[in-house]
Amino acid sequence: MSNWTILCDFDGTISVEDITDSLLERFARPGWVDIEQAWKRGEIGSRECMARQVALIDASREELDAHLDEMRIDRDFAAFVAATRRAGVRLSVLSDGLDYSIRRILGNHGLDGLPIVANHLRATGARSWALEFPFSDAGCRSGNCKCASAGALRGQRQRVLVIGDGASDFCVSGEADLVFAKHRLIEHCRAAAIPYVPITGFVDALELLPTLLAGELPAQVPAPQAA
Repeated sequence: MSNWTILCDFDGTISVEDITDSLLERFARPGWVDIEQAWKRGEIGSRECMARQVALIDASREELDAHLDEMRIDRDFAAFVAATRRAGVRLSVLSDGLDYSIRRILGNHGLDGLPIVANHLRATGARSWALEFPFSDAGCRSGNCKCASAGALRGQRQRVLVIGDGASDFCVSGEADLVFAKHRLIEHCRAAAIPYVPITGFVDALELLPTLLAGELPAQVPAPQAA
């Protein structure tokens, strides 16, 4: 698998729940739900949605940390990371969420060495925050253009395995060489006729890893047509 790179979503994939939503529910001033509904209706992209929502957060860094320290991750993710490291497989966390949250939570589980590509949370005051988008693309409404990351890897002749669960993974699933899908990503792949491997969590991904290490692809739904 020396030419494989794994791009793994965070919220709802590595983490048990959507961390950004949990922060908004706990700390945001009124109005964030209306912004969320505008995004769901397609009136705004995720970049505008999240920038406006994060601006409504009223919390100190200590309050954010205390909340993040209660967040759980998939119980088999650490074992999956260890297996990829033993095999020399590159794994990056590719998220349209908040880099600060991801680093804090992964650090709590001894996984702070993982590369993280995500939106940047910046303090603008003792209790105020702003979101910056170092991985955005002019032609993409997302905060983090995951397709650009996948495209750059494929330009380096890397094969890309995407692991994800939701809307931020829809576009990049069509750019990947292989998709491990959960939840809403399964529905999207079905609707778009994108071959995928369904997983319930990293216990399944861990079981599938030896197949990739052997140079084979696991069974996909629907089965890809021969070239």
